[in-house]
Amino acid sequence: MTSGSRKIVFFALLVALAYVSYAYMIKPANQHLAKEKIKVNAKRAKLLELRKATAAASDLTKQLEKVEEAIAVFESKLPPQSEIDKVLEDITRIVQMHGLVSKTIRTLQVKSNRGYIEQPLHMELDGNFNSYYSFLLELEKLDRITKIRELSLKKKANTEGETAATFVVSIFFQKTST
Repeated sequence: MTSGSRKIVFFALLVALAYVSYAYMIKPANQHLAKEKIKVNAKRAKLLELRKATAAASDLTKQLEKVEEAIAVFESKLPPQSEIDKVLEDITRIVQMHGLVSKTIRTLQVKSNRGYIEQPLHMELDGNFNSYYSFLLELEKLDRITKIRELSLKKKANTEGETAATFVVSIFFQKTST
């Protein structure tokens, strides 16, 4: 073998070795590296989503705390059911204070809801309009949650400025756990 043919065989061996090393080592390593990059990018995307969810959860926690505070304030305005007589006394005192005449005060069927009880009272009062207005303003100032329903004012035919009022006032109470 001459030195020229040796060089050609050696060159062919180097080319074959380069091809084999590329085909069996470098190409699979590159494919594996590409797959790992895809996995890392997917994990980074998940991590970013998790960070966003964590931030949203902390915002929800703050909102939940605000809602709980509002519920506590609401519940503080709800007397226990055992205090219904005190609330009725307060309403009767306001009626008398404004010079209204109480014709009837009748309790209606209790409505039990989630966490509270609504006690509607049917009331009929006589007096002048300014007294009704003052009564309603005073009722609104009570440290209790009340709601006026079905308010009906009718003018009395006999006297000027005198009216008869029929309405339902609902008083809300805490539900007692038994």
